[in-house]
Amino acid sequence: MKIVKRATWVFSSVAVLMVGLYASAQDSVDLEDADNRIAYSLGANIGQNLMAQELIEGIDEQIFVVGMLDAFADDLKLPPAEMMAAIQTYMERQANAAQAELSDNLAASEEFLAQNSLNNDIVTLESGLQYLVLESGPGDGVSPTPSDSVLAHYHGTLVDGSVFDSSVNRDEPATFGVSQVIAGWTEALQLMKVGDKWRLFIPPNMAYGEASPTPAIPPNAALIFEVELLEIR
Repeated sequence: MKIVKRATWVFSSVAVLMVGLYASAQDSVDLEDADNRIAYSLGANIGQNLMAQELIEGIDEQIFVVGMLDAFADDLKLPPAEMMAAIQTYMERQANAAQAELSDNLAASEEFLAQNSLNNDIVTLESGLQYLVLESGPGDGVSPTPSDSVLAHYHGTLVDGSVFDSSVNRDEPATFGVSQVIAGWTEALQLMKVGDKWRLFIPPNMAYGEASPTPAIPPNAALIFEVELLEIR
């Protein structure tokens, strides 16, 4: 037990030392030097990619840095087989967490839409798409076809109100093809007329499903859009 404690203490001490060196480097790095700028940019790029792909989520950053520096020095503390086993354990843990998130998000989305459908003002279509008419354009207005492009304002949120995209906030309407957007939009736009403003409640399978294009939208999330159809082009 003493040996294990000593090994743990030594390993922790090395980690603290490396983080200390890292903090010192942060203060002293000369980014006016061209080679330093290259080194810094490469390191930053790797770090950004790791963060974007969530490859180090839940990982002790200090020990992670020690592992990287040991690899640079070709002085690894674990044999390759043990490292591969550890990485496999981590990947399985991440996969299980991701699957649990998918299931939980889908259940939450289905519950939200089920409750939302109880509102008498909400129209629920056979596809599962729901909408609420906020404003109506002229009665003789026309609806776009799948081959049309439209000009529209939109404001997209999660069911908790978190905004993930908004042409309204940018004060700049967007132009896009009716068939080039998510399925919920494609169906709704063909039912709308110019001048209409609807609030759409889009189930996950008509939005982005499990493959979210941005961390701002969780997988299997139901989405809410306020859409104002301005023009057909």
